[in-house]
Amino acid sequence: MGIFSAILGNAGSVSSEDLIKKYGQLLTTNEEIEMGFKLIRDTFIFTNKRLILVDVQGITGSKTEYKSIAYKNITRFSVETAGTFDLDAELKIWISSEQQPSIVKQFNKSVNVYEVQKVLAFHVLG
Repeated sequence: MGIFSAILGNAGSVSSEDLIKKYGQLLTTNEEIEMGFKLIRDTFIFTNKRLILVDVQGITGSKTEYKSIAYKNITRFSVETAGTFDLDAELKIWISSEQQPSIVKQFNKSVNVYEVQKVLAFHVLG
């Protein structure tokens, strides 16, 4: 991930091996990481059972929130691709009956947003 994209808050792909090393303790029995993305200090991980959001908090980053969202609670999502002059693609996820997206993440152009959409569709739509 380029430093310019990171400064703008765009996420870049992270290998499953790196995610397992760092966050493997969060996984349940038979849970596997399918893909993950890093956004400066924060990370979000798609597993075969849920979406895990890792939110590093505070100036020192010593406090971390791990938020788990079961795919069955995701009611809709949208993916916006990057354009010719855009630096990012965008993912929006709505949880339960909320009117506004609960989660909004931006990806740099190196991320294939169609793959992100495919993983979400597989798990949300069944």
